[in-house]
Amino acid sequence: MGNERIYNFSAGPSMLPLEVLVRAGAEITNYQGSGMSVMEMSHRSKVFDGIFQDTQAKFRRLMNVPEGWKVLFLQGGASSQFSMAPLNLIGKTGKADYAVTGNFSSLAYKEAKKYGEIHLAASSEDRNHTYIPAQDQLELDPEASYFYYCANNTIYGTEWQYVPETGNVPLVCDMSSDILSRQVDVSKYGVIFAGAQKNMAPAGLTVVIIKEDLAGRELPFTPLMMNYKTMIDKDSMYNTPPCWCIYMLGLVLDWLEEQGGIAGMEKIKHGKAQMLYDTIDSARLFTCAAEVGSRSDMNVTFRSASEELDAKFVKEATAAGFSNLKGHRNVGGMRASIYNAMPVEGVEKLCDFIRAFDRNN
Repeated sequence: MGNERIYNFSAGPSMLPLEVLVRAGAEITNYQGSGMSVMEMSHRSKVFDGIFQDTQAKFRRLMNVPEGWKVLFLQGGASSQFSMAPLNLIGKTGKADYAVTGNFSSLAYKEAKKYGEIHLAASSEDRNHTYIPAQDQLELDPEASYFYYCANNTIYGTEWQYVPETGNVPLVCDMSSDILSRQVDVSKYGVIFAGAQKNMAPAGLTVVIIKEDLAGRELPFTPLMMNYKTMIDKDSMYNTPPCWCIYMLGLVLDWLEEQGGIAGMEKIKHGKAQMLYDTIDSARLFTCAAEVGSRSDMNVTFRSASEELDAKFVKEATAAGFSNLKGHRNVGGMRASIYNAMPVEGVEKLCDFIRAFDRNN
């Protein structure tokens, strides 16, 4: 079991821990003697309520979510939050600050413009998003209702290595691709959101952590399902939540606890990334796309001397059992996404492959 699995370096939906998949498989037709699958359960049933409360409590514990912050299990993907954040928060002053450091923050910035006066507080577009602007490069508007940024840029392979200081302006952060991979001081944020399909669960679940006193100021035309207050009041149960994904998140959190929680995971994932960057930096053929100091521990972007060689690398890597290494069209080259579930062994073997390819070419 499991030995026929390939090393999946997909940027998302990404691989899940094998132990989690095996456990879900064992419970798929009959969850803990209930006689049915979690997929078939009423979201109002006692059994599912147990799963829901348990998963929420585990998530709060692992993320160290303080009192006064609510955890919501929503749908619509992180992209739905591009609208939900401004709809609910911009009403305070009608203005917001956005840092654009990649594809997803750029989309969020465009979406927010429908709802208020949006100020570009920082952009890394001048160097094709290969770096993260420093604190002193942020042009902050003290009147902004919130400051928005995306913690990790999956396409460009960059990651914020600091938390922006914005005074009294609440931070809204898209943590889709590095949540649960490093310790976060939740009290510094107004809203944290993340799509589940990179580090948490299968696609279909979106987790939001929101400071409760920010809700309740939504714009009058905010759709019912996009109102944070509605979701807080109904504990994410206004309608049927993504039940199966919530259950899967619970299993992933159990697995994470076995890795030493988020602190343990942070050591492991940083070790994996460092190993890969060192291998690429010491190769003759390859260079990293992202600048030192802004490099992501989750998505490693690199390229060879030519597009032909890149194509050859991807083809040979796929044949050797390493899938999804082709880079995004905006960057080209290669991208290895090494989320929490990627075993250390997978990165070691990829490093061996890179060294051999470097020698042979």
